[in-house]
Amino acid sequence: MTHAINGIDHAIIGVADLEAARERYRRLGFAVTDRGRHVGWGTANYCVMFDDDYLELLGLIDSTAFTNGLDRFLEKGEGGLGVVFSTPDAEASHALLGAAGLVAPENALRNLGRVIENGPDGGPVELAFRNVHLADGATPGIPAFLCQHLTPEKMRRPDWLAHPNTARSILSATIVVDDVNAAADAYSRLFGSGAVTPTDTVIAVHTGRGVLMFATPYDLPNLHPDLDDEPRAHDHGLVALQIGVADRDRTAAVLQENGVAFDREQNGDLIVGPEEACGVLIEFTSA
Repeated sequence: MTHAINGIDHAIIGVADLEAARERYRRLGFAVTDRGRHVGWGTANYCVMFDDDYLELLGLIDSTAFTNGLDRFLEKGEGGLGVVFSTPDAEASHALLGAAGLVAPENALRNLGRVIENGPDGGPVELAFRNVHLADGATPGIPAFLCQHLTPEKMRRPDWLAHPNTARSILSATIVVDDVNAAADAYSRLFGSGAVTPTDTVIAVHTGRGVLMFATPYDLPNLHPDLDDEPRAHDHGLVALQIGVADRDRTAAVLQENGVAFDREQNGDLIVGPEEACGVLIEFTSA
């Protein structure tokens, strides 16, 4: 684990209407958590939990409070907001990244709380996190930080992991940048040079759990031909997520039952466009 990072913790999708986003992701066949609100902030979320990572649907509930930039992001529309990396020890990551000059110059190590409004007994459940905030330019293409879960036993319930579409994990995230070589250099510093694999058109960064795929706008259709003509609010940044499922036929059946438009590729993967998934393309593939 370079810099005590052990992979993707979660991907964040900025949404304009939390309740509508929850319903969209239920139609995609995901089990969605109860709503959580960030302590002292104007943001709240619904999450799609997997065994080791998750999706966060992040929205505003109070635009007069601190929004961490979500209000500015949503001015252009919904879409992939960023990726968070997992660390088992935020203090260790902070020290290692600090020595490499990769942490924010001030207040890089911060605590964050989230309250799930309806716990198993009907009352609120408090979650606690310790985050490491990175220096500007450390993660080209996406805002990113490191997260240590201080209350992991409260994060997942059996019913939250039982997805009708058989989803299991985030396999990869596709990020559009103008300069893949600059991205390769930056992520080599973060994950180590051995984690970065260049190809003719894209850069793959192996995070330890999950892969980041970087492409220019010109080369994006090589990864996702379905995005070539799709209108998107955000033409750079996180544009697609590959989700591993146990049974693609069951996934297809759930999408059909719920009236969700999708394409099936020759290899059997299922493609759901950004209009169905709050601004990101989702590819369901075998876990």
